Amino acid sequence: PARHLRPDRRGLARPVEPVRILIAGACGFVGSTLARTWIESGAGHTLIGIDSLARPGSEVNRLALRDLGVEVRHADLRLASDLEGLPDVDGVVDAAASPSVLGGVDGCTSSRQLVEHNLLGTVNLLEVCRRRRAPFVLLSTSRVYSIRPLASLPTRVRNGAFEPETDAAVAPLPRGVSPEGIAESFSTAPPVSLYGSTKVASEQLALEYGETYGFPIWIDRCGVLAGGGQFGRPDQGIFAYWVSSWLRRRPLEYIGFDGSGHQVRDCLHPADLAPLIERQLGSSDPSMPRVVNVGGGRASAVSLRQLSEWCRERLFDHEVAASTQPRPFDLPWIVLDASLAAKAWGWSPRRTTREILEEIVRHAEAHPRWQELSEAG
Repeated sequence: PARHLRPDRRGLARPVEPVRILIAGACGFVGSTLARTWIESGAGHTLIGIDSLARPGSEVNRLALRDLGVEVRHADLRLASDLEGLPDVDGVVDAAASPSVLGGVDGCTSSRQLVEHNLLGTVNLLEVCRRRRAPFVLLSTSRVYSIRPLASLPTRVRNGAFEPETDAAVAPLPRGVSPEGIAESFSTAPPVSLYGSTKVASEQLALEYGETYGFPIWIDRCGVLAGGGQFGRPDQGIFAYWVSSWLRRRPLEYIGFDGSGHQVRDCLHPADLAPLIERQLGSSDPSMPRVVNVGGGRASAVSLRQLSEWCRERLFDHEVAASTQPRPFDLPWIVLDASLAAKAWGWSPRRTTREILEEIVRHAEAHPRWQELSEAG
């Protein structure tokens, strides 16, 4: 049922009464950050986490969450029986996924496991919500958007970064793209990668479950999530990987796009999602948009070359190699236009890219073995 809301110190409304929230993928970077953020906010929510603990570094997060009073249970979302016996909850947040756009094609991961983790896992969580009539929040991705029109997006280089070409005489921008970013109206037609297709399918199934069984569904398409404590692998997020690798003087390489490093992504700290998800879990308003972009937007966007310049100024000089060989599914510019989330929910990111990068540096300096730990296996 819908709950009465009141504004918190961020200006967003949140449930007046504490609620019981189930976080799937609780021991990952995003899930654990959401849990800590809600605990630190003093909202008083009861948090129950489930995680397969299969990813390197997950056990460290499990112990940290346990010390904060979060109940964490082992569960493989691919197995419906692992979700039996869960307590009643007031909402479910799906922050569990195999996150790599190269999943199933990189020679290291299985296409079947990718589909089972990302799609079948979501279906099993939706069944939990169906039985309890609990609201469901799916953390989706900017990689649901169609690859071909984004790959051929007319761009120009400015200050070491790609940006959309706004001169219509050169080439018109496709529908759903503006200098502010990619809007929800942009095409999700294939190809979107195997990874992207599992998220598109999860979105569609979630919306169908909500309509069929009468419980609220909210889908948040996230830009690149980043912050201190993110697992130190490129598939977990390029910002943390790049900064941590730079700090450890590890080899880095600009791949594709003539080895220029001009490719651009936006940046968002998952803690900034917490108040939005809180409000979504407290609402059953049918007039609210079910799908919104939640990214750092144009203000947060940086290219790899610009990121390298920040690292040189903040840390030290370090050589970056260049490869002109393209890689599957790489795109020149992915920036999300989150104006719908701002209009509908009053949401906007609070942390700047510079603040996020500083947090990554502080965490990497305080935990010198973290990247190696999270790469293990």
